[in-house]
Amino acid sequence: MKIALFTETFLPKVDGIVTRLCHTVDHLQRDNNKVLIFSPEGGIKEHKGAKIYGVSGFPLPLYPELKMALPRPAIGQVLEEFKPDIIHVVNPAVLGLSGIFYSKVMKIPLVASYHTHLPQYLQHYGLGMLEGLLWELLKAGHNQAQLNLCTSTAMIEELAVHGIERLDLWQRGVDTELFHPDLASLEMRSHLSQNHPESPLLLYVGRLSAEKEIERIKPILEAIPDARLALVGDGPNRANLEKHFAGTNTHFVGYLLGKELGSAFASADVFIFPSRTETLGLVLLEAMAAGCPVVAARSGGIPDIVTDGVNGYLFDPKADIQAAINVTIKLLQQKQELAIIRKNARIEAEKWGWSAATRQLQGYYQKVIGNW
Repeated sequence: MKIALFTETFLPKVDGIVTRLCHTVDHLQRDNNKVLIFSPEGGIKEHKGAKIYGVSGFPLPLYPELKMALPRPAIGQVLEEFKPDIIHVVNPAVLGLSGIFYSKVMKIPLVASYHTHLPQYLQHYGLGMLEGLLWELLKAGHNQAQLNLCTSTAMIEELAVHGIERLDLWQRGVDTELFHPDLASLEMRSHLSQNHPESPLLLYVGRLSAEKEIERIKPILEAIPDARLALVGDGPNRANLEKHFAGTNTHFVGYLLGKELGSAFASADVFIFPSRTETLGLVLLEAMAAGCPVVAARSGGIPDIVTDGVNGYLFDPKADIQAAINVTIKLLQQKQELAIIRKNARIEAEKWGWSAATRQLQGYYQKVIGNW
């Protein structure tokens, strides 16, 4: 198959969507498909044999790490030369509209996928009044597709309520070799804890942005004597978070990649994830693959991954944070419980390889092309 992939975010940016797309493109190419990626210009011309057509854009005012790449006629010319069998638009917002437009003009079947819960993000940027309008725009775009893929059952249900049709599940995936308990190291633990490896070590990995609600970790940290918190990642809310966590044992680590990131997960005691805006929460699966116990908000796609009391713990994000404090303390104090959760987390992650997720996606593509 020839697949034209339109995405609003790609390398060199680092986030859960980019991680999924990179593994997907890799496995699609391995299976003798040809992928052409349309994304905001990032200076990268290919990934795993797939060509990248970078479209120039400008940074979003509220989120400078994200670039808004505007559609242009040259995209149509490139598509004409490539002659795709199918177009896949990822989170169609601006650049993705080109994919929708050319699927109609060139009569090419269209698949769309939903990864970022934008309507919920609006509340965190003071734009809640636009939520109804955004849902209408999302519905108008997604309903042009022959198939709309979501990464969790919760998102399928929510999109259906808002009138988005032809929905199905794109199963989760994780690199169980890169994220593995064997990568735990005293050196990484010392780095994350700022040379206090004997202290309880809490970890967060992800974007440092308002919608992640990272400030809710502070009372958990303060409730545990001598505990250290490592925040891995970066983003537009970093300066505010540095003020919020001032005077606490918090280390802003910045980005970690590859085996360093795997080692960070494996070397921590508990992974804390308070976000209520996750369509899936890929970092949770990475933490679990590394055997790091998870304490996360019961929201969005997270319960698809974490079974409360079996391979991690969930807390009600609308209630008092005390429930999260209690289960975190329980994990740190009860070593046998900690060992069981670590083992069960790894077993759950081992079920979800990228190869199987990509084979499922290819099946969807073939079905859409066949029906077309």
